[in-house]
Amino acid sequence: FGLYQVPSGSMETTLLVGERFFADKFTYWFRKPQRGEIISFNDPKYNYSSNPFVNWLERYVNFNVSNITKRVIGLPGDHVKGVIEEGRTVIYLNGKRLDESAYLNKYPLILLYTRTAFKGETPFYGEKTDMRSYDPSVNWDQQPFYKIDPQLIVRFKGTDRPRLILEPSTPQSGGIDRFDITLGDNQYWVMGDNRLGSSDSREWGVLDGKFIHGKLVYRLWSMDTTEPYVVLDLLKNPREFWKKVRWNRIFQSVH
Repeated sequence: FGLYQVPSGSMETTLLVGERFFADKFTYWFRKPQRGEIISFNDPKYNYSSNPFVNWLERYVNFNVSNITKRVIGLPGDHVKGVIEEGRTVIYLNGKRLDESAYLNKYPLILLYTRTAFKGETPFYGEKTDMRSYDPSVNWDQQPFYKIDPQLIVRFKGTDRPRLILEPSTPQSGGIDRFDITLGDNQYWVMGDNRLGSSDSREWGVLDGKFIHGKLVYRLWSMDTTEPYVVLDLLKNPREFWKKVRWNRIFQSVH
């Protein structure tokens, strides 16, 4: 078993930044991953050593190797095809259109500054940005996923207009939503539920099953924070700490 933290929004809104999960590391000793499961795996882009012992250390001890979480879309032997239909991205699995309505992110994304600092009492917004899901029908301070400070919205200079808003299912640039592949033995096609904000098999190709080490099964904690450790939030601002907790998203199974 293992505990995992969500560092990015690639699986929104199934998983949110700042959430902690319990992962089952035993199930895949007895069976293969199934379609639709949310898995954790070692970064397949890392340049691993050919030495078996060093390879093991890199995958399980080296903190420079990231653990990544995605959803299994294609299994060994599957034919997976991505196309653009009527301006929307669609996946065909073994010739049939895949129904992803149960988990795909249905909300638009907005570009935000994610790091702030202060010069005296004046907030200074840095250059680091990220996309976040939001509900256009709800006020910024009442958002269901992330409380959004309007001052952190990246806008066109001299205007109040947001610089970038992406609608769900919009094709990404570079043609990565178009693909056609038949998976080989022990190969998997994995993707994030937040397709516009995910680096996945569309970018780096098939996932070798040897990198898979767990299945996310239970959400233990959910907090609107980018801090790697909960205690840091508590120490920095104890008054605001409990306001950041997403009480409606703790102690839940995930699928």
